[in-house]
Amino acid sequence: MITEIEELLEAKDYRGLRGILAEMPPPDIALLFEELPAENFPLLFRILPKELAAECFVELDPEVQETLINSFSDNELTEVFENLFLDDTVDIIEEMPANVVKRIIATSPSDVRQQINRILRYPKNSAGTIMTTEFVELKETMTEEDVFKNIRRSGVDKETIYDCYVTDARRHLIGVLSVKTLLTTDIEDAVVGDLMEEDVISANVYDDREDVAKQIKKYGFMALPVVDRENRLVGIVTYDDAMDVIEEESTEDIEKMAAITPTDKPYLRTGVFETFRARIPWLIILMLTSIVTSEILQYFEDALAANALLMAFVPMLMNTGGNAGGQVSVSIIRALSLDEVRMRDIFRIIWKELRVALICGVTLAVVNFAKMLVIDRVSVSIALVVSLTVLILVPVAKIVGGVLPMGAKRIGLDPAIMASPFITTVVDALALLLYFRVASVFIGL
Repeated sequence: MITEIEELLEAKDYRGLRGILAEMPPPDIALLFEELPAENFPLLFRILPKELAAECFVELDPEVQETLINSFSDNELTEVFENLFLDDTVDIIEEMPANVVKRIIATSPSDVRQQINRILRYPKNSAGTIMTTEFVELKETMTEEDVFKNIRRSGVDKETIYDCYVTDARRHLIGVLSVKTLLTTDIEDAVVGDLMEEDVISANVYDDREDVAKQIKKYGFMALPVVDRENRLVGIVTYDDAMDVIEEESTEDIEKMAAITPTDKPYLRTGVFETFRARIPWLIILMLTSIVTSEILQYFEDALAANALLMAFVPMLMNTGGNAGGQVSVSIIRALSLDEVRMRDIFRIIWKELRVALICGVTLAVVNFAKMLVIDRVSVSIALVVSLTVLILVPVAKIVGGVLPMGAKRIGLDPAIMASPFITTVVDALALLLYFRVASVFIGL
């Protein structure tokens, strides 16, 4: 496809190019921009039909959007953003540098400018920053005919028309009415107040956006109404925006679990120095915390010199403990993000993991004992010390892996920071202490 597009551009066959592009979905067109040289962006964009161009613009990478905005005249810029939904406009503005933002706002109509500024003033990561103010609003005295006239007149400019929101004279949210209900009702002379659902699930404009996304997913809504502190309807959060939030939060958790400072840029579009800055703080922290492990080894240095064979099994013990703790931490962090567990469940978690750990510990200890006797050909005493350490270490590591994320959640930190790298560092120190304690009991280390 990209070869054909390049050939049509070179031949200046814009009619043929427009015909091909008009049949393509916006996300696929956006991918074409990534494959073509930047100098072709303005021409390719201007070839697109107006509505398709607006839909495609939302799908483009911020760098491509910025290139196009800089190539637009003020009239073109106004025309493009007039065809975007308000939440998409705000998303784009948040990705642009200050000079581009000033130009977008300056070329926007005054009413749109006011709405943009209001949304941008909401706290970061709040529901207000991802909501749109473009929704169908009804009054409870409207008839079915009035509702459909309203939808036909204004629905084309709304983010969704499947759910309509009922407000009173002071814009307090009092109900919700689906188009499905309107189409399937057979009540004569029914008004909106007779058909609407009064028990409305809504979000506050200051609620955390991740919590709002979870609500939409939990109840299977196409959109969730957003109200202010006086229960006045100010916007809605739609399903597609909720899914974007969940994707961003999941990516952020994965980066934190890998001891990387989160970034909102795609991997290949993140510069070398920016990637360095995201990774180096945690690497320094983890390196410095490993001093504890070094101190423990130095403390038992003389004992290890007398029985050097014990040192050969230190890496295996540390890896086993780290792996055991990492398994639990990932499971608990995931469960916390899905609201499957809460702080009140901590003792149930410990009890469950303790039983699992004992079974795993016994299995690993038996396998290790046989392996050390048959393959490593060490003495029974050495094999017994290492295997007993494994038996004790696995439950300890699993409890640490379960408790630390819960503790982080309890004090207001993101549980994802207590993932494998941090858990491994803690468990490494515990593994050494347990190992040398067991050795001192059984072989007089």
